[in-house]
Amino acid sequence: MKVYIESYGCAANDADTNLMRNMILSRHEIVGDPWRADAIIINTCTVRGETERKIIKRIRELEDIRRKIGGKLIVAGCMAKAQPALVLNAAPEASLISPQRVSEILEVLESNVREIRITGYGAKSLEGAVKGGLTVTIPIAEGCLGNCSYCIVKLARGGLKSYSIEEIKRVVRKAVEEGAREIRLTAQDTAAYGMDIGTNLAKLLREILEIPGGYIIRIGMMTPNNALKIIDDLMEIYEDERIYKFMHIPLQSGDDEILKLMNRRYSVNDYKTIVRKFRSKYPMGFITTDIISGFPMESEEAHKRTIRVIEETKPDKVNVAKYSPRPHTKAAALPQLPESIRSERCREIVEVSRRISLERNMMHVGRIEDALVLKVDGETAKARMKNYRLVKINGCGEILGRTVKVKITGAKTTHLIGELTP
Repeated sequence: MKVYIESYGCAANDADTNLMRNMILSRHEIVGDPWRADAIIINTCTVRGETERKIIKRIRELEDIRRKIGGKLIVAGCMAKAQPALVLNAAPEASLISPQRVSEILEVLESNVREIRITGYGAKSLEGAVKGGLTVTIPIAEGCLGNCSYCIVKLARGGLKSYSIEEIKRVVRKAVEEGAREIRLTAQDTAAYGMDIGTNLAKLLREILEIPGGYIIRIGMMTPNNALKIIDDLMEIYEDERIYKFMHIPLQSGDDEILKLMNRRYSVNDYKTIVRKFRSKYPMGFITTDIISGFPMESEEAHKRTIRVIEETKPDKVNVAKYSPRPHTKAAALPQLPESIRSERCREIVEVSRRISLERNMMHVGRIEDALVLKVDGETAKARMKNYRLVKINGCGEILGRTVKVKITGAKTTHLIGELTP
């Protein structure tokens, strides 16, 4: 059977797609064109309204292809789990499979009838979900402990389910032995890792760092409330040169009342505490944060407080999302702000954030830094410094996978520009 796969969304979705791909390749062929396929699989995301509209449009396009060539359409992922009726409205004959049951993809694929598998849990192989290469993304857990009022992902991914330290170490060791230089640990909340199985992220990192090799670890997003529980241990672990001096800590709002409406379990001061501890040890470290702009009932003063927190803490990168109501969430029932106000506030935050990003990048100009080269495209290489900052190097040679000395000659909002030095 010839199978076509498309995937959208986060690193967790990428891992699920890798798992399905590896299982399918054991018995079937994967093709790069849906018009040549006997079965089409789309792994979906539905985190925001604009994402939902994009995915539904694509499902309809793939369903149209399926009708013309025959075969089966399988819709996997978060939309299949959280919004099955929406999916089936776009593709009434589609089979559905949730993130928790992607390990059953062969059964769904080979079934002679339409399958709906969106309840319950299947057994996932972590090793099967990991794709090799210089950069390897490894899920350490799925789901979360939070219950944010705006989030549909909890409906799709469920509660926290951590992989064991032994299984994660086995996968990391295999990746390193096969040549991985960058290990990205990912989860809906990496700081929540292990709270369901009697351990924590700090213990996991110490165990992983026992594995020898010239690799470096990027720790994925951590919610402030869970990161605070282990922050002192984390700061000690960050001293290891094999940990990027990088933190992804979402703020979401600089106003405590809005955080309460969001059902976030931390305060603005909690976020500031983490930033202060990190920056006191690693002043050139890289901080990414997330902001939801235009949340229901957000006042103009609350919006200005968010801007003031960004200006005070100076995150190196801000992922700004204009609030969009998601079905089955409490926030969708709150009084909504006009679209024009949401758009304008989002624009203002983006403007401030871009200015700060450039300021932070300019601090590196003239410095000589070590950088790990992870991609070479023609005469340009893309490399990551020890703080995970991206630097583009012109006029490079055979340096893929190597750590090189780079003189930083320029700065943009999103990256640095550098040249190789002896």
